[in-house]
Amino acid sequence: MTAHEWLDAYLLGLPGATTDYKVEWEWQRYQVGGKMFAATMQPGPQHHEYAGRRLVSLKCDPAWAEQLRAEHPDDVLPGFYADKRHWISVDPDGDVPEDLLRELCGHSYNLVFAKLTKKMQREITEQRAASQRQG
Repeated sequence: MTAHEWLDAYLLGLPGATTDYKVEWEWQRYQVGGKMFAATMQPGPQHHEYAGRRLVSLKCDPAWAEQLRAEHPDDVLPGFYADKRHWISVDPDGDVPEDLLRELCGHSYNLVFAKLTKKMQREITEQRAASQRQG
């Protein structure tokens, strides 16, 4: 199974996650509390090192992002059209192991979730708990 086959379901399975498609950017965005924590895209040829790749952009701790770019220079790039210190773009078709990609997705979600208001965090947590009791 390729990353593209499980990635959407995984991202949407995170508590409170929603998605939309930003037509003008051609990005599938994943958000929690109205804040983006991931996006998938395929930049065109004018975007040089990003060109033609199917990428997932994720928020990342700057020190870890640096380390990841050093360990996977061909497949972990500075964030495409994002703050390059706090975002990375990963080529899921490259050599990044699936378990690491899942960890990065969770890390990105947690960074964004932590910045939400306490009220919003509580609402998302309560909604998840209620749905688990029903399911």
